[in-house]
Amino acid sequence: MMNEQQRTGQAAGPADTQEGTRSCPAQLGRLFGVGVGPGDPELITIKAYRTLKQAPVIAYPKKRSGSKSYALEIVELYVDAAEKSMLGLVFPMTRDPAELAAKWQQTADDVWAALVEGRDVAFVTEGDPMLYSTFIHLARMLQEQHPDVDIHSIPGISSVNAAASRFGQALADGDESVAIVPARDDPEAMRQVLLSHDCVVFIKVAKVLDMMLDVLAELHLTQCATVATKLTSGDERIWRNVEELRGSELNYLTLMVVRK
Repeated sequence: MMNEQQRTGQAAGPADTQEGTRSCPAQLGRLFGVGVGPGDPELITIKAYRTLKQAPVIAYPKKRSGSKSYALEIVELYVDAAEKSMLGLVFPMTRDPAELAAKWQQTADDVWAALVEGRDVAFVTEGDPMLYSTFIHLARMLQEQHPDVDIHSIPGISSVNAAASRFGQALADGDESVAIVPARDDPEAMRQVLLSHDCVVFIKVAKVLDMMLDVLAELHLTQCATVATKLTSGDERIWRNVEELRGSELNYLTLMVVRK
């Protein structure tokens, strides 16, 4: 995914070309994965802000239900949709391989259509674009199919970092180890992760919450866990008594931190 500019630290935002545009229309646009933070609009970086202001195309994950994208809600404070080409991308939520491949291809084609016109595209994602983000697969597909495409990522504050600050709890200190793990329906695997690290951040925990509570109880770690959803946003909720969540249905953007 990296090109020579990225490896040498010379990657630059749209501001490095005059007024964020390219002088030659035939030249490919650039793709920027822009991390916009965990929820609080004030946690966006200056570089992310500059890129959003100057990129002519803003791509964002679009929900089928018509509700707003979480990432889009963050950036709406900084960009005027009337002045941009707003490219809503529907990411497939299916396990059917054929349907999955077709929908991902359509998403990549939509972005490529803008790039081939010479327009820079800023793809916004909550958190960091290189940590469990849809941007990773999108960028990989585009680079495989169009090797000349110029791809950059702009780091963002992840929900993992936000959790440490909001909980008032260090993730790791000294020689301690910390792991970031997608929670899955595999009690033994989750148990081993907890036994092997001083601190574990379980993301995507909502779908297996009751199983995780059982594992915590078995290991006598229930009191070491904290759960939060939509950290730093106006809809943030934090639970320090995690047992009260048993049987609850929480938002997808929910994580659990277990600090031994």
